[in-house]
Amino acid sequence: MAQLHEAQKLETLGQLTGGVAHDFNNLLTPIVGSLDILRTKISEPRLQKLLDGALQSSERARTLVARLLAFARRQNLETHPVDVTGLIGGMVELIQRSIGPMIDLSVNLGDDIPAAMVDPHQLELAVLNLAVNARDAMPKGGRLSISVDRTMVGGENHDLPAGDYVRISVGDSGSGMSADTLKRAVEPFYSTKGVGKGTGLGLSMVHGLAAQSGGKLALRSEIGRGTTADILLPAASSAALEHNSPPEMPLPESPPLRILLVDDEDVVREGTAAMLEEFGHIVQQAPSAKDALSQIRSNPFDIVVTDYLMPGMSGLDLAREARKVRPDIPVLMITGFADLAEDTAADVLRLPKPFRAAEMARALGDAMSNIALAD
Repeated sequence: MAQLHEAQKLETLGQLTGGVAHDFNNLLTPIVGSLDILRTKISEPRLQKLLDGALQSSERARTLVARLLAFARRQNLETHPVDVTGLIGGMVELIQRSIGPMIDLSVNLGDDIPAAMVDPHQLELAVLNLAVNARDAMPKGGRLSISVDRTMVGGENHDLPAGDYVRISVGDSGSGMSADTLKRAVEPFYSTKGVGKGTGLGLSMVHGLAAQSGGKLALRSEIGRGTTADILLPAASSAALEHNSPPEMPLPESPPLRILLVDDEDVVREGTAAMLEEFGHIVQQAPSAKDALSQIRSNPFDIVVTDYLMPGMSGLDLAREARKVRPDIPVLMITGFADLAEDTAADVLRLPKPFRAAEMARALGDAMSNIALAD
């Protein structure tokens, strides 16, 4: 009964957190876009420095929102079979730099470990979060151990389906947590580090990633005896895929496009329109899907750029209706969180909020390229 109550509490917190994060993404979108535009207009060094600082802060805010979405299980995960031992083996130097020379790091990567179904970049962030938490629990130094093994989950574990799992254990010899603190450890914004020394989102992000990947985060801790965090991830049925980041690509060159921009949030829509116009495109705005459909029937747009979550009709519904009028029209979907996960279409590209100018330019280029390839 206590486990059920805890699960219901976390689910309620997740719904609240996801809603707040979605609103923050809407607020950040015009801020990031406007800063990007201003940066191209101002050459005075002092103002450039101020703008760079503002953009760095907005990137930090975007990272915080991503952690909120991770806890709420509404982040957009690129899940595929991942070689966890290879991933963590490649992180050893980064982890050692992050925890400092006073902490002795030991890494034990087991043999014959299957690939795990997870987003590799989010898993890297999760392991790093756990390592940094362990460092903070050992201000005078100590031991940090990271291990990977394979484990079977049987029928007695009611919170996970029975099957084969990959377990990543991160353990420290730090101060440990009391029973009360342990119960609240994964709640967003809950922190014992004091004001200004942490966001309280590290463990909640790891919890959300594990749960959204079909696994779980399990914490064990006692005062004076350290803490161990176990991330359990479902074993994949196929071999691991490469997860190296693609090289940075130059901005695609694009002729002026006639774009229909649809968003019910005026400030977001107008900020995005200004960004698109800076690229040289011709932009027509629509505050609703209904208004957008009316414009599609009477104007030869090259592409529709639409928000996903709108009252009355979602962006995906708009895409379906628009293609009844223009079967070949490309659609770029903008969304504040992974609300397309269960309601998606293979021919609709997605751009997460908030986005930089370069990300919008590449998304437009990809959308138009897809149409050219289809032809």
